[in-house]
Amino acid sequence: MREASPAEIRKIAQPPGLLDRRSGEHWVGRLYMRKLSPYLTWVLVRTPITPNQATGLMIVTGVGGGAVLAIPGLWSAVLAAVLIQIYLLLDCADGELARLTGRTSIVGVYLDRVGHYLAEAALLVGLGIRAQDGFAGGWAQLGVLGALGAILIKSETDLVDVARARAGQPATTEAAAEMRSSTVGKLRKIASAFLLHRLIQGAELSLVAVLAAAYDAITGGLTGSRVLVVACAVVAGMFVVLHLASVLLSRRLR
Repeated sequence: MREASPAEIRKIAQPPGLLDRRSGEHWVGRLYMRKLSPYLTWVLVRTPITPNQATGLMIVTGVGGGAVLAIPGLWSAVLAAVLIQIYLLLDCADGELARLTGRTSIVGVYLDRVGHYLAEAALLVGLGIRAQDGFAGGWAQLGVLGALGAILIKSETDLVDVARARAGQPATTEAAAEMRSSTVGKLRKIASAFLLHRLIQGAELSLVAVLAAAYDAITGGLTGSRVLVVACAVVAGMFVVLHLASVLLSRRLR
């Protein structure tokens, strides 16, 4: 297995249906990360690094992106975006390494989910600290509020499977996500059509933060970062409500 080429790794470690998961695969993964990740997996499989250790590296990189974003300046925002890209690449490679070496585990799945929570929360908190240029004022608190919203949205999704497992039910399906209430369904589809929810996701937020930092560098202020922090808090709050309603009014808890 250690002699497998990147093309062979792709066939083995990217099973059919992996890229078709509507809620489980980010568009960045479908667009280019899953094309690049077998090369990183090819490197990792030749090292002593375990899948869970690769996930640990993913977490450190993602949280590091948030920490770097808190530092004022354009280049720190660019570095944060680069770290988030590495985080996303490791997020693909850790699972591929696990499947390739037969070392998949519940611990690995758990660490992967924790990593997603921590990375996106760290990025929003870092943005808040950047927006207030220090540790005084209310911008950091607004960033924390956005981070809390992002975590709650992820929790609302993950807790569906927790609730079903505790009730002795199998995992939910994609079809079960269809809502029984047409009104709420339309509201969520309208909001999703504008891709608003992606503003508080790591890949998109890190890139938009670079644009905001560039605007700040040109104007000599923090208006770009502050507008972005407000937008993130508003979007997070809105989707906490809409996503919870979509879960409760779908067949996922039936």
